[in-house]
This record gives sequence, structure tokens and C-alpha cells, in this order.
Amino acid sequence: MNGNTPNTATEWIDPDDAPELTDAFFEEADEYMGNQLIRRGRPAGSGTKVSTTVRFDENGVDALWSEEAESRISRYEAGKITADSLAVVLARLGQR
Repeated sequence: MNGNTPNTATEWIDPDDAPELTDAFFEEADEYMGNQLIRRGRPAGSGTKVSTTVRFDENGVDALWSEEAESRISRYEAGKITADSLAVVLARLGQR
């Protein structure tokens, strides 16, 4: 039977038994200046990237698309993707 299991009692945890706040805890904490969160982690990009265009031989692109389609079909046959996902991918490959 697929019924709900009854709630189990949770064990009460005394707040006095909480772990100590170490330096490592504060190093990982979010920092605020007033109400504004100070960003952590990697800084924004430098903005020095340029746009480029690459041209490929049509036969090479056709081979690449064929290989990708075959890969997706074999993933579908192995049960790794659904039929809907396969249809979407193959439709996109056909639109190139």
C-alpha cells in the first residue's frame, strides 16, 4: 500500500549544545554593508574579449551533426534521455 507514513518524533536539540563559531565559519559568511550584500568570489570579467566568426567546411559540419545525432539516438536507446528530449535535439539538428 502506498500510504503516508506517520510522523516520527524529532529529537530536541539543546541550543546550548550548538557548535562554536570558529574563524572558518566567519570566513565563509556573507558580508553586508548596510543592507547590501557584498559580492564574494570571482570578480567580474575584464571586458577584453572580442567577438569572432569561424567558417567551417560544409562536409565537416555535416559529419559533426550526423555524429551528434547518432550519439543522441544511442543515448535514447540506452535509456539515458527521453523520447521528447530526443525529438527536440533532432529537430534542432535538422534546423541548422
